[in-house]
Amino acid sequence: MPCPLRGTASYGRGMEDDSVVIEQFRAAVDRRLADLLPDGAARPARLAEAARYAVLSPGKRFRPMLTLLTARAFGAGPLAALDAACAFEMVHAASLILDDLPSMDDAALRRGRATTHREFGEATAILAAVGLLNQAFGVISGDERLPDAARAGLLHRLSDSVGFEGLVSGQALDLNDRDHVRTADDIDLLNHRKTGVLMVAAAEAGALIAGAPAASVAAVGEFARRLGLAFQIQDDLIDAAFIADTGKDLGKDLGKDAGMTTLVTVLGPQEAAAAVSAHLAAAQAALARAGADGLLARYAFGLFEARKAAA
Repeated sequence: MPCPLRGTASYGRGMEDDSVVIEQFRAAVDRRLADLLPDGAARPARLAEAARYAVLSPGKRFRPMLTLLTARAFGAGPLAALDAACAFEMVHAASLILDDLPSMDDAALRRGRATTHREFGEATAILAAVGLLNQAFGVISGDERLPDAARAGLLHRLSDSVGFEGLVSGQALDLNDRDHVRTADDIDLLNHRKTGVLMVAAAEAGALIAGAPAASVAAVGEFARRLGLAFQIQDDLIDAAFIADTGKDLGKDLGKDAGMTTLVTVLGPQEAAAAVSAHLAAAQAALARAGADGLLARYAFGLFEARKAAA
């Protein structure tokens, strides 16, 4: 299914200059994360080491990039959203630690290396995840560059994205209903809570920090919601392809969805791929409404295309 963004006026424009900005932002996130995490002097050292192992492992930093690029799109300075962006990466890393546990998905590989619990033990991994979640809230609440109202809005969104209508709920739905037949609406809810909620919060955070109008914040949130749904369906398509071709290595455990109801099993691969394209088109339209369809759009959709091609 061709990407609906190919051939549009903005897609692919200025990619040489874009890459410089993207790499500068990604490097800034990595440096700031290293500063915000407990260092070698922390005690117990092994807990600090586990947290750093989980957060600083090689990754795209997609969620913090959403925050930084959205803030940039609405005129914020380059450092205004940096700490908030790092907080979202900490939450994402914590969620991966927990998702990978033997009591959850029982994964052995993440981002091309051993999962945190395989490297440090289950107890230390769980404590590292709890510490990272706590640290994320502390980073935002302690960011004195942000106005009080912006900090309150960010903390509210972060709390919602983690809690009983967010990542926690999504993982519970995934674990507890695996043997039930799911409708397409059920799967959309699961996919949103497992993947989309943190993307929505990260993108809306950038708009809030930049002082964007409420309508633009909402439109950016819709962009991220649609993008999250597309990402999760694409993951299911990749996983289904892996089951048919076990020669692929994407740096994480695959084939975990065998026997589960996903949009691919409900609709079939062709219609699932069409759903991905529909979500991407809706995401692009939402960004256009927000007035943020420049570098943010080129980064998000370009990364999606690269991710699909690599699979």
